Parts: sequence; C-alpha cells; structure tokens
Amino acid sequence: MSLTLSDIGRIASLARLELSDPQSERMLSQLNGFFDIVEQMNAVDTTGVEPLAHPTAVIDHVSLRLRPDVASEPSNREANQKSAPAVERGLFLVPKVIE
Repeated sequence: MSLTLSDIGRIASLARLELSDPQSERMLSQLNGFFDIVEQMNAVDTTGVEPLAHPTAVIDHVSLRLRPDVASEPSNREANQKSAPAVERGLFLVPKVIE
C-alpha cells in the first residue's frame, strides 16, 4: 500500500491539521515507510507458529516483574471528603455535565 500527497491532505483534513508542503512530504515518506515495514512483516511465513501470551514468554529466565496488588496507603476517605462541596454515602457529588 502506498499513499499519495492527496491522501495525506485528506488525512490531515480529517484530523483538522494544517500541514505545510514540506510537512506533508515528510509525513508521506514516514507513513509509506511504516506501510513498507508492515508489508515486510506480512510477507513472513508464520504457519504453525503459536501466538504468544506475552512477548517474553519464550525467554525462560525472564518473568514478569509485577508487584502484588496490595493497598500501599491507608484509606483517608473521610479526611479527603471534608473539603468536598457535596458528599453522599462516601461518594463525591459533582454537577451534571451531560445534557
């Protein structure tokens, strides 16, 4: 897939961007370069390759370094809500903003 300058102009218009001619040229080369990389990746034969749940799943000695999901600070709900203009049943009340 290859884009043209008119495609760049249309994309910029849809995004409400105003691009100069040099910016459009640079954007064209960058996007076409991206699409070239995608075409190269699509050309690789992946028949029989199982998808990975995580990119590091193939490396045995690397494990996910996630911290345990534990509360690290005490609950200060009451103290935090003292300065709120309106509170009901432990919740902050805010004005309706959707019509």
